[in-house]
Amino acid sequence: MSFRPSPRQLEYFVTLGETLHFGKAAERCHVSQPTLSSQFRLLEEQLGCSLVERGSGAVSLTAAGERLLPVARQTLEKLDEIVALAQAGRSNMGGLIRLGVSPTFGPYFMPFLLPRLKREFPELELYIREDRPSLLEESLSSGKLDCIITPDMPPSGHLTDRILCRENVSLAVPRTHPLAGLDVVPVSLLKGEKLLSLSQGFRLHDDVQALARAAGAEFLQDYEGTSLDALRQMASIGMGLALFPAAYIASEFPKEPDLLLKRVEGAAMKRTIHLVWRAGSSRSDHFEELLVHARQTLTDMQVEGLEAVDG
Repeated sequence: MSFRPSPRQLEYFVTLGETLHFGKAAERCHVSQPTLSSQFRLLEEQLGCSLVERGSGAVSLTAAGERLLPVARQTLEKLDEIVALAQAGRSNMGGLIRLGVSPTFGPYFMPFLLPRLKREFPELELYIREDRPSLLEESLSSGKLDCIITPDMPPSGHLTDRILCRENVSLAVPRTHPLAGLDVVPVSLLKGEKLLSLSQGFRLHDDVQALARAAGAEFLQDYEGTSLDALRQMASIGMGLALFPAAYIASEFPKEPDLLLKRVEGAAMKRTIHLVWRAGSSRSDHFEELLVHARQTLTDMQVEGLEAVDG
C-alpha cells in the first residue's frame, strides 16, 4: 500500500465531519484555517476521492465521507488505546512478564515476592515457568521467556545478569549417622560417603559432583532425585547424604525430624542466585525494577543463610 493517512489528517477529517465547518474545525484542532484546508485537500488527493462538499462556510459530507468517517474515528480511538496501554504498561512493568524460576529456589521465594508485586503493580500479569536452569536459559535465549531467576549463572555475552542474593548450602545427614555429632564436617571426613544429587541440568547436580571429587566421596548417579523433596526423603532413610540450599531449608526442614544440617569445612558451600534477561532488551528498566523488589523481598524474609545483594 503506497499511502496511509497520518493521525493528524484523520483528526482533521473527524473534526471537520463533526463541525461541518472549516473555521470551527481549525479552531478545535489549534491550527489556522488555511493549514487545515490545505492538509485536508491533500488527504482527498491522496485517497483519490472527495470527502466533503464545500459551500459558503459550511460543508457537507459526500457519500465517501459518510462511509469513511466512522472508520477514521475508530482508527483514532485505536491509536489512543495503544498509547493508553503503553502508559499502563510503564506503570506495571510492561503489563506482562514471562518469568522462569529454578525449582530449587522459586517455590520458596515466589510466595513472598508475588504478594509484593501484586500490591505494587496491580495490573501486572506474571506467567511463571518452573524448570531446571539449563532449560530456562534455552527458553530465555529463544525469546520464550522474558527473564529468569537461576543459580550460579555462567557468564554470557548475549545475556545480562544481576546478582539477586547469595545462599548458603548445607549438608544433611541422618540422626543415626556417625557424622551427626559434629557441628562442622571437615571435607576429608566425607571420603567414601555416598552423596545424593538432583539430576543433570540442575546446578546442585554439579555442586554435589564437585564435592564428591574434592572429598573422594561416592557420587550416586543411579539414584538422582527429581526434586529437593525426593532428595530429602532418600536422605532421611539413610540412602546417602545430600546438599540443601537455605531457602528450601527454611521452608521444609522445620517438619523434618530425621535429618541434621551441617556446615562442610574446606568446600565451597554457597551459591549465587541471579536475575537474567537478554542483553540489549528494550525492557531492561522493567527487569531492573523487578530486581529492586526481589532484593527487598529477600531482605524482608530474614532467612538465615540467604543474603540479598545491594546495588
